[in-house]
Amino acid sequence: MADGTAADTNALSYEQARDELVQVVSRLEQGGATLEESLQLWERGEALAARCEEWLIGARKRLEAARSGAAGDAASGQAPAADGGETRA
Repeated sequence: MADGTAADTNALSYEQARDELVQVVSRLEQGGATLEESLQLWERGEALAARCEEWLIGARKRLEAARSGAAGDAASGQAPAADGGETRA
């Protein structure tokens, strides 16, 4: 598991952040860490959880944009062109 700050979580994909977060939680649940180690793990876990949340918020926005775009096309009576270009009436 990487020691680091919140700054280095920015480069992580959702899956990387989630997997590391699972490791952090597991380590904390096992116990046996010193108080200082536990605090560092907790801080890392918070940073990883925040990164996961950023990814999920971004994914939600993309889905909402896609849905509103599809709803707008349906409302205007336009279907997307088969080649991905302009829409046709």
